[in-house]
Amino acid sequence: MKLMKSLILGSAAMFASVGAQAADLPVKAKAIEYVKICSLYGAGFYYIPGTDTCIKLGGYVRGTAILNSNGVWSPATGGVGGAHNRLSNYFTSQSRLDLGIDTRTATEYGVVRTYAELAFTWTAGGYAGAGTNLTNGATAYNGSNPAGSGSGMISGGSLSVYYAFLQFAGFTFGRAQSQFSSPWANYPGNSFDGLPGGGGWEAVNQVAYTADFGQGITASFSAEDQAGHTTTNIWNVSGATAAGLMAGSYGAGDIGGTRSPDFVAALRVDQAWGLVQASVAAHDNHAAYYGLDETTGHPNDKWGWAGQLALSIKNIPTGAGDTINVQGVYTNGASSYNFQPYTAFTYAMYGSAGVGGAYQSLGIAGVSDSVFVTGAGQQLTTSYGFNGAYTHNWNPQWNSALFGGWAAVRYNNTAKGYICGALVGTLALSSGAGGCNPDFNYGVVGVATRWTPVRGLTFSAEAAYVMLDQKYASGSTVTAPAQAGIAKPAAAYELKDQSNFQMMLRAQRNF
Repeated sequence: MKLMKSLILGSAAMFASVGAQAADLPVKAKAIEYVKICSLYGAGFYYIPGTDTCIKLGGYVRGTAILNSNGVWSPATGGVGGAHNRLSNYFTSQSRLDLGIDTRTATEYGVVRTYAELAFTWTAGGYAGAGTNLTNGATAYNGSNPAGSGSGMISGGSLSVYYAFLQFAGFTFGRAQSQFSSPWANYPGNSFDGLPGGGGWEAVNQVAYTADFGQGITASFSAEDQAGHTTTNIWNVSGATAAGLMAGSYGAGDIGGTRSPDFVAALRVDQAWGLVQASVAAHDNHAAYYGLDETTGHPNDKWGWAGQLALSIKNIPTGAGDTINVQGVYTNGASSYNFQPYTAFTYAMYGSAGVGGAYQSLGIAGVSDSVFVTGAGQQLTTSYGFNGAYTHNWNPQWNSALFGGWAAVRYNNTAKGYICGALVGTLALSSGAGGCNPDFNYGVVGVATRWTPVRGLTFSAEAAYVMLDQKYASGSTVTAPAQAGIAKPAAAYELKDQSNFQMMLRAQRNF
């Protein structure tokens, strides 16, 4: 026993000695990098570990349902939506994830900023009429497909790049909102996309410089890419067809390639009471050819322009945070600064007829920057309009907005002669050239109510009433061929004002 006891005690002493020596050895702790809050640029910014750059991530997830339209918060003004028959949607739905990435770095030249906003969108779409095999049922679904189901019909499932720009020393490079637009663009107090009456929110590639004079006064100058942003239609009326005229296209599309960016200047004053902004833009109208090849010739370029005034009044006496936003615009040869890219550029809306012998009524209209006929020069199109809204906060959780917009398109006498010649000769306009007037007005009025039960979560409902006021002589009819894509037969149609009512229901979580 003594021997066993001695061995155990000796072993214990040995392990204790080894343990003590190990504990005495220096051990280097693993470095840990903590994400630090960056308070230089407001809430939500953090330093990217190991750098002096601050980053903020944000965005939203939302679900939307639109009643009585084939578009997501856009009016049913053409195609199967405007047909108002069994091919038209009673509802359309959409889901979206929006992600914004904002970085800032302080330098000796000022802050270097980059910003990008991406949207992953899934839109339900609809069933487009096919008009084949003696039927007009759909053969293809034009909305989003489930992941992995193949390609070719994914028009509703998309990745959109809303913004992607960098800012440095007063300069902006990349895809950003046009310097022409007011801060609220086409959303003065609502989320209805198709409001006319001013420059829209849709971003555009640009190079811009903003000078800050202090006291809230800034001036901006930019060169902006017009392709896909600020050109509506350039029509060669000599190429007008019956199908095109019935869809509101007053000629063959004849836009050439870009020759110049749009040049924009804006002066803005921001104060505690609100802001005022004046904007101007110059737009080059560059047509292609009179015919199919270079030998047919072409019209010369013509420059158009647009001007806009915008006013915002904050914290009006009706309640804390209540706001009034209004703006007005005038254009000549630059209609997209009034009918911004989320409005329609062509209109074909059907309704009931009030004239004997007419199958149905139809409102047709078209927006252009210019029109011409073979061998002649461009005739610039004039437009003007306004939009605005009053937003009232009932309490911190509830607010409502009354909103509206109105715009007019006016063709000069030469352009009217071109268009009316096509309508009389191709669609047999019953009132003849004397009763033909392609001018029109387009208006929207609506109301929105939003409930925010908790911070960042909003439920909203909006209703909008759309009106097309065409100027053709009362009782005029056109004789149209069959239109298989929208199931309309060959018949006489009365030209008449049209309207459309829609509602939107939405849930959105901002983060």
